[in-house]
Amino acid sequence: MITSWGNIFRSNSCHPVNAEMDHLEEVFHSGPNRDAQSVLPYGMGRSYGDSCLLSGGTIIKSRLLDKLESFDRDQGLIVCQSGVNLEELLDVIVEAGWFLPVTPGTKFVTVGGAIANDVHGKNHHKRGTFGCHVKWFELLRSDGETMICSADQNQELFAATVGGLGLTGFITKVALQLIPIKSARIDAEYLKMENLEEFFEISEASDKDYEYTVAWIDCMAAGKQLGRGIYMRGNHAADGNLTVQVPRSLLSIPFDAPEWLLNEYSIKAFNQLYYHKQFSKLVRSTTYYHPFFYPLDAINEWNRLYGRSGFFQYQFVIPQTEKEALRSIFEKIQASGMGSFLAVLKLFGEPESPGMLSFPQPGYTLALDFGNRGEKTRALFTELDQIIVDKGGRIYPAKDACMSSDTFRKGFPNYIEFAKHIDPKFSSDFWRRVNS
Repeated sequence: MITSWGNIFRSNSCHPVNAEMDHLEEVFHSGPNRDAQSVLPYGMGRSYGDSCLLSGGTIIKSRLLDKLESFDRDQGLIVCQSGVNLEELLDVIVEAGWFLPVTPGTKFVTVGGAIANDVHGKNHHKRGTFGCHVKWFELLRSDGETMICSADQNQELFAATVGGLGLTGFITKVALQLIPIKSARIDAEYLKMENLEEFFEISEASDKDYEYTVAWIDCMAAGKQLGRGIYMRGNHAADGNLTVQVPRSLLSIPFDAPEWLLNEYSIKAFNQLYYHKQFSKLVRSTTYYHPFFYPLDAINEWNRLYGRSGFFQYQFVIPQTEKEALRSIFEKIQASGMGSFLAVLKLFGEPESPGMLSFPQPGYTLALDFGNRGEKTRALFTELDQIIVDKGGRIYPAKDACMSSDTFRKGFPNYIEFAKHIDPKFSSDFWRRVNS
């Protein structure tokens, strides 16, 4: 069984095979499901919705492609196979004085998956998306042709593959430009915000001087406290300490939590405690990069906290000028009683993503988790979708589970051009859904 990270979609009809370089081409035409019409690459399965699933087709797992091929420690250029994950890169590059140019909120993502979803992080305003730092990649098409793609070579296929959700072929090898650091630690600041207006002020003032900026929002707060939260910003420290501190043993969630555990009242209680745990307006600390970037990675299979019904992650971006629309979205979420204890708000910057279907654009992006309450949850998303597309925003395909084809096409007008570059053997449940 292949399951998305949100545990909403469980597909018994997917037939996984492991990719190995010496017989990868054969997988396109054979594997355990010889009659399959389509294939789809699969990394570590951290996509929340159905973009990593292919009902009735063959899932090609990339994790056996896990070799680091070269690392130029002077220039910070690393070449690796696509199944290498970000944790494995960090284990090698940090002590050498380099860091990932862009990292999402989990290090359990393959390099191929980071390209396919063109992931972003806390420093989008400075460095854009992951794809902005890919020097080139090797792409294997189902007809057996291997192509080197970059901003200068096979440019259109490069643009289609970055953020292309694994639909243009199988990425086998990647060259990534890293950024230099002087420490494995982060100088961080945590500012307590009373409302959304204060977020706007702090965010716009912080992006110039801080490499990393993001805010946790209490989306259950209402009235004058609407949008209250804790704003986090930081820079790489300059103390010369490149020793990596190994994280403590991970806590594991061994089984699906009972459905009643996360409800309106428990989420309100959690948000109250989290907001008030910081007594001072401003707290400064220096911490190793693990807890700053990857707090949820300390809990194995944390997605089980939402129970067997699973959960949705909903992320959108809306232009910076649409502050009232953003406020309206918060009000609707609060009024629905389906708020999230994992609500993250950030201002995307001007750096342009290289991919045709890349998600980020300048403006405010909000990511939230919602326990699955069936039609009630989907009805809320439909209402929010309408506000977002009417204001020139879009929904993040890598996390989506129920966006309509109309919402997708309005948010990603390049989809027609992108479709020209899809490998005819490749598909996904997401692509079938938004093109139905």
